[in-house]
Order: sequence, then C-alpha cells, then structure tokens
Amino acid sequence: MVNGILIVDKPRDFTSHDVVAKLRGMIRQKKIGHAGTLDPMATGVLVVLLGNATRASDHASGQSKEYVARLRLGQVTDTQDITGTVLEERPVTVGEEELRQILPAFTGDIQQLPPMYSAISINGKRLYDLARKGVEVERRSRDIVIEELELLEGGEGLGEHEFDLRAMCSKGTYVRTICHDIGAALGCGGTMADLRRTKSGRFTLENALTFEEIAALLAENALESRVFPTDSVFFDLPEVHLNAEGDVRASHGNFFAERHLTSGEIPAEGGRCRVYDSTGRFCQIGEARQLDKGGLAIFCKINFGSKE
Repeated sequence: MVNGILIVDKPRDFTSHDVVAKLRGMIRQKKIGHAGTLDPMATGVLVVLLGNATRASDHASGQSKEYVARLRLGQVTDTQDITGTVLEERPVTVGEEELRQILPAFTGDIQQLPPMYSAISINGKRLYDLARKGVEVERRSRDIVIEELELLEGGEGLGEHEFDLRAMCSKGTYVRTICHDIGAALGCGGTMADLRRTKSGRFTLENALTFEEIAALLAENALESRVFPTDSVFFDLPEVHLNAEGDVRASHGNFFAERHLTSGEIPAEGGRCRVYDSTGRFCQIGEARQLDKGGLAIFCKINFGSKE
C-alpha cells in the first residue's frame, strides 16, 4: 500500500470524489481520500491522501489555499458562477481602476454569507439540495480570512468585463461568493467564470500531476517518487525526536515527557507537534497536555506508526 501525499491537477468537470474514485482504480488501492474539496468547474491543486495519510485530512483541509479566479462583471447567477442560471444581466460602467480600489474592502478578517449552492448542512439538509428545489433558507455569515487579494494583469482569453483575481484565503472561503459580492459592491453584479487552485498549504501546481502523468509513472512503477511523505502536511508544526525509552512509550500509546526526547521541546499546553522515533521515522502528531501531578507531557493525537 502506498502511504503519503499525492498532488493532483484536478481536471474540469470532475468532482473531488471522482478524482479519488479514478485513482483507486489506477493505483489499485482503496484507502485514498482528499483534503479541500474543489467544485466540478474548478481545476488545479487537489491534495490526495494515500494510505495512512488519510488520517491527516483535517489538518490538510484547514491550511490556506491560493486561487486564480476569473470575475465576470455584469452578470448574476443563482450559483454565483457560470454553471448556474443567469438571473440578471446588467450594464457595466466600471473598469479596472474601480475594481482595484474596492479590493481592500474584501481583504483581511471579513464575514462571508455562504451561498445556497453549497454542501453546508442546515437541520440535516444540504443547502444545494434545497436550492435545487427552489428553497432558500436563512444562513449565518462565517468569519473567514482573505490574506491576499489582487488584480492580475493580462489573463489569457479574457472576455469583455472579465478580470483575473488572485486570492489567498482561509478554509471555508467561497471564491465564487467573493466574485458575487464584489460585483454587488460595484453595482453591476458579478459571477465567477473560471477557477484554478494554484496552492494548498505548501503544495503548488509545480507539484501537481495530471491523470496522464500518473498513468505514465504507474507504468514505470515510479509513482512513489512523486509521493510526498505524510509529515510534509504538518510542515507548520514543530518537531520532537524520541529516545529509545520514548519509542517504547509511544509504541504503546503512552504519553512521554521531556526526558524521553533527544531533541525538540514540548509545546505550550494544547499545542501540537510532529513526533519522530529514535530512528528518525515520523510516527505521530502529539498534543501537549497538563499532567495531574504537574508539568506538561505529549499525548498522541494522531497515530501514523501502524503499517496498515
């Protein structure tokens, strides 16, 4: 079984689940997942988790993402992108300068109202299922972070009143809603005409493989040369290394303290860290907790040590 991180350049009209299903057939392995869902119309970086790396899903999904989105002004759709039904066509009397001036208002810590066409559940029902029935329900705005938002110059194939935006944003951000809200703020309406994810966590398009490239690697029995180790997902966490006594404790699921480390420090209470055994093998994600008798110790949060 292959364990680790495979970065796929998701093609258009595939769901993220479709990608996983196809890879299960190609790699002949059932234990495959993904982190950070992309809509079918979107392309680009999809983090695929193989084998034991599926246990890293929550952490990988929570990392910042970078996108290039094509904003089309003068059009409003029910899905907030061009896959939906056009609700309004409006004249556009603004241009690049007005767009550039309004972008700071959509940058930083902001609130965003999730679209009806989304996978969010309210009272056990998916919003997109309700939207398809013509039902609209009240939604709560979410706190999101748009770290960076800029207008790009000279995108290929730009139509009239279309602009390319680069956005670096937090988990839970709907880029099509950014396009919709910018259009509303400019008074002419807006929708998303294209979306490409260019980065997820530390992984970029340079790391991404197409299905054709994956097939070629499999034919050469060389796929694992392009699989990143599981600990690469946790690049933002500090690391600690165990001594022989720590190895034993970790293998039995016990906590370990400072005396069981050869390097690294126990994080502040509640902090997490990458844990490596005395041979340098990544074995778990640990979390620092207070002991009843006082002092901090590292407890196993996610175990990557088993070979299954």
